[in-house]
Amino acid sequence: MQFHIDSMTCGGCARSVTKAIQSVDAAAQVTVDIPTHTVQVQTTASQAAVVAALEEAGYPAQVQ
Repeated sequence: MQFHIDSMTCGGCARSVTKAIQSVDAAAQVTVDIPTHTVQVQTTASQAAVVAALEEAGYPAQVQ
């Protein structure tokens, strides 16, 4: 699944986003592209769970 996160602008943001996703699925594979504000996620967790974790971490995401 892929997400667009407008508020992700730096390496610290990328780490926080990755940590939020991995709080739902520790084995999730997360690929962050800061310039385009996109995150590619390979996970067994539901899309809703990932979106909720990102929202809770302060990074509202749009599903792409």
